[in-house]
Amino acid sequence: MTAFFSEVVLPAFATFFVIIDPLGLAPVFVALTLRRSLAERRRIATNAVLLAAGVLLLFAFLGEAILKLFGITLPAFRIAGGLLLFMIAAEMLFEKRTQRRRQAATSAEPPGEYERVDDAWVFPLGIPLIAGPGAITSAILLMGQHKGDVLAQAAVIGTILLVLLITWLLFRIVSHAERFLSATAIGAISRLLGIILAALAVQFVLAGLKGAGLLS
Repeated sequence: MTAFFSEVVLPAFATFFVIIDPLGLAPVFVALTLRRSLAERRRIATNAVLLAAGVLLLFAFLGEAILKLFGITLPAFRIAGGLLLFMIAAEMLFEKRTQRRRQAATSAEPPGEYERVDDAWVFPLGIPLIAGPGAITSAILLMGQHKGDVLAQAAVIGTILLVLLITWLLFRIVSHAERFLSATAIGAISRLLGIILAALAVQFVLAGLKGAGLLS
């Protein structure tokens, strides 16, 4: 049992914890949900983690078949995710998201319609920040590594769910952070995290270009 833990469970947990990085995502979650109510933040946190869980479990069991079916390579997935993520980062830096919300609040749009379009739990939180290319790749590779070993594959699935649970708990904890911050501090934090998010987006693109053999 000790060997199973050290050879299967611990490496899988370490892999997903480092790649998903719940500690690093917590402040990003705060920045992406600024000026939302506590109830909205809880809903966003829950929906984002559930979406990520569905995506990771889907790719864990059917990943290779899905990629082959659509002819999608992981480098292409990384590049696309990075470009989309960079757009969100730019909006955070120039407060475009806040401006859009204010315009929507004073427009004649039906109540709630704008928030459905702009909900952060789908993008970028659920995909690609939680269920990103690295996590998806790890799920596919680890399940393939233990192909035929039901117990080991169950352990991999268990570690995915455990890391996602940790992520959800951290999101719930930091949901209370904004009440202790001034509007100026919130704006500064949003811009700072926008820079970090932009750097992460560029890293996604560079990893995709390298994986495609376009960079050495």
